[in-house]
Amino acid sequence: MSKIKTDTPLILASTSSFRRELLSRLGLEFEVKPPGVEEGAFPGEKGQDLALRLSGEKAKAVAADIDHGLVIGSDQVAVLGNEILGKPVDRPDAIRQLAISSGREMELYTGLTLVNAASGAVQQDVVAYRVKYRDLTRDQIEHYLDLDKPFGCCGSLRAESLGIALLRELTGPDPSALIGLPLISLVQMLEREGIDVLARK
Repeated sequence: MSKIKTDTPLILASTSSFRRELLSRLGLEFEVKPPGVEEGAFPGEKGQDLALRLSGEKAKAVAADIDHGLVIGSDQVAVLGNEILGKPVDRPDAIRQLAISSGREMELYTGLTLVNAASGAVQQDVVAYRVKYRDLTRDQIEHYLDLDKPFGCCGSLRAESLGIALLRELTGPDPSALIGLPLISLVQMLEREGIDVLARK
């Protein structure tokens, strides 16, 4: 697919290779800039609020350094019961995350923010996904970690890869949100800024 150039620069505020791959599906030319944002939660902060806040902080951090352009920020948070599961700090933490997820239902919240650096206009959305885990043995968890190495993924789940084998059911409105960038919402946001990914150029 050839990359479509727009009059307005498009910038992805992310270091995630998964988000770069997802955004490339829209066929738009874009740049990537790391946002340099701390990803910790505030005391008592809910998962969906955290995902939305962090997506906004990422987009706004990059937008503050440019005069014009559309900046995309996204962040995903996993919530199991009352616990927010971030990226595992190490292998034992990944084992713990998957062990407590076994046989249970998890909510994944993916926050999305689009900032117009020139006008200051901000659009935001958060997309929820519900995943139900199979009953997992310790050996299955260890083997999965050996093969998929999901250490950069919240909840130690790489659903677009072998992680799908950990699950028995998925419920949500946008498969791309499950991987980390809600393309359905993003397409609508871009259209409001005058970029139609389906228009003939």
